[in-house]
Amino acid sequence: MKKFYSKFVFASMAAVMVLGLASCQEDTPVDDPDAEKNEAFEAIANQFVDYTVIPTYKALADYSEELVADLKALKANKTQANVETACSDFLEAREWWEKSEAFLFGAASDFGIDPHIDSWPLDLDGLKDELSNAKHIEAMEAEDADVWAGAKLGPELLGFHGIEYIIFKDGEAKPVDEISDDELTYAVAVAGDLRNKCFQLQVSWAGDATNPSSRISTVEDDLELNTTVAGGDYYYGDNMKNASQAGSTYSSWTTAAQAIVDGCMTIADEVGTQKIGQAYKGDDVNYIESPYSHMSIVDFGDNMKSIQNVYMGGIEGSRDESKSLHAYLQTANADLDARCVAAIENAIEKIAAMKAPFVLNYTDPSCGTAMEACADLVDVLTEVKNELAK
Repeated sequence: MKKFYSKFVFASMAAVMVLGLASCQEDTPVDDPDAEKNEAFEAIANQFVDYTVIPTYKALADYSEELVADLKALKANKTQANVETACSDFLEAREWWEKSEAFLFGAASDFGIDPHIDSWPLDLDGLKDELSNAKHIEAMEAEDADVWAGAKLGPELLGFHGIEYIIFKDGEAKPVDEISDDELTYAVAVAGDLRNKCFQLQVSWAGDATNPSSRISTVEDDLELNTTVAGGDYYYGDNMKNASQAGSTYSSWTTAAQAIVDGCMTIADEVGTQKIGQAYKGDDVNYIESPYSHMSIVDFGDNMKSIQNVYMGGIEGSRDESKSLHAYLQTANADLDARCVAAIENAIEKIAAMKAPFVLNYTDPSCGTAMEACADLVDVLTEVKNELAK
């Protein structure tokens, strides 16, 4: 009996030890082979949202608001100086819009803001019809003219290019005596709608993080515009910052990082094949952006700078390269990083070297050279996207 008891005790103690060991093994965290990469991608995503997207959209919203004030001042006091002020703020707003095109995914595409404010060519015949329609001019004089314009005018009459036509001519500020009162009525209404959409972009990415409460109230309460992902709880910035978490549309930090690169690839391809290529190849010689201000080439260059801001970790003055795709690739694949940095710079240089203005020189060989640089950049960015998945 005593012998049996001893065996039982020893057997029980052994079982307890085995179970205890198993329990310890379960409690011991297993090293995540992707932990370091995920940490890097999380830092990249946060830097992208806070120091590239949000400050870009804030500047765009601020200058679009200034433009409305400028055009109202011009309408009240038609002087050449006021035309030039409006042109200056238009170009500032335009610059920030073009520098946002590397991240048109998200609110800009989900809410149709990109085509709403940046379709071209302008429908000049349609604009003349609007200006001859007394009832429509009356509606554009009303207090809610911005809302009316956004709802009633099509994308070929809305956004930057209708305003551009009113205040620019042959690359210069249009002579004030060539701008009619009805044209200014139209320009003020369309600029108001443009401002509203730029506010929507800012609020959709930033939420209440950097926005004055009045701007959020304007967008969400007064205008009743959508600002969250699929009408849910996340603003677009939060959606990316919470990648891999429940509720985010990004299933992992890798998919978030790849989405950032996808945005860069899309605009690099569009500039080369569409913005330059449509006219250069003769597919559509009217498909020319910013023809009245003669700023097409500047627009293209700003698109490449939007890619540069994304890749290098922020807009100039707010950049942290240690939290950038550039820094990650330097470690993961230094040769690829060097080629990507060079390809971005080459695209910027080749576009700047295009014969200006583009609207008069779209068949010049320099356009073909710029197209090739954009195509090379797309190829390198494709490699970057693939590298992120390794």
